[in-house]
Amino acid sequence: MQPEVRHVLHDESSTFSYVVWDPASLHGVIIDPALDFDGRSGRTGTDTPTRLLDIVDREGLTIDWILETHAHADHISAAPFLRERLDRPPVGIGEGIRVVQERFKRLFNLERGFLPDGSQFDHLFADGEAFRLGGIGANVISTPGHTSDHLTYVIGDAVFVGDTLFMPDAGTARCDFPGGDAGLLYRSTRRLFEALPDEARMFMLHDYGPNGRERRNETTVGAQQRDNIHVNETVSEAEYVNMREARDATLPMPTLILPSVQVNIRAGEFPPPEDNGTIYLKVPIDAF
Repeated sequence: MQPEVRHVLHDESSTFSYVVWDPASLHGVIIDPALDFDGRSGRTGTDTPTRLLDIVDREGLTIDWILETHAHADHISAAPFLRERLDRPPVGIGEGIRVVQERFKRLFNLERGFLPDGSQFDHLFADGEAFRLGGIGANVISTPGHTSDHLTYVIGDAVFVGDTLFMPDAGTARCDFPGGDAGLLYRSTRRLFEALPDEARMFMLHDYGPNGRERRNETTVGAQQRDNIHVNETVSEAEYVNMREARDATLPMPTLILPSVQVNIRAGEFPPPEDNGTIYLKVPIDAF
């Protein structure tokens, strides 16, 4: 069965967030919502996630889940903002978040009360776990490589790959963040190609408009397997790893990686305020 899919683009980070629902029951999910954040001033804004709420209201939806494909490094999650306005649907992420939390708790020397056990989220999905969206079956596929906690959500014929794949003419995501592994990402793409039908719709988390084209967010599994410039069916794992590692060595860190990771491992919540009532984010020196 085909779910309805609508997207909202967070322009600053080229992030596509999704509202996905069963047209029969009007039960839906929100995937990878982005909060507006000005890294220069530290100010937050809610214009982008409010556009997601507009879709929910316009379609008369009941949101059952807010789903994260992974702890993002280029934008801050809007999950807490949305939960408060949607009767507090649970926030889900992959169970690999515990590894990510442990790694970044050490890096940022987070407060003792921060527990790297995933308890900041309402549910930790295991590889292969199934759930339902109204009358539509859904499941998760563990797709590590970009990060160690990365999940793909399959809802009916719609596949939400997060940062595992970009559009075919853009290739794949980088693998040089802490916990990234190019070989794992290659094997994750092969797992998707083998598990999913060619005609399944595949939705991207990011698109940067390579070669000046307009940004796009939808393709198919078959198009990725045939045409993806980094991991099409003719590319070996060794070829991919060599390409990915060489390319990643030339890429700058995302502008918002330091604030984003500190917030997103907390399910989008900011750190607790200090004794003066102000919230602070840390910048580790010479640590990346």
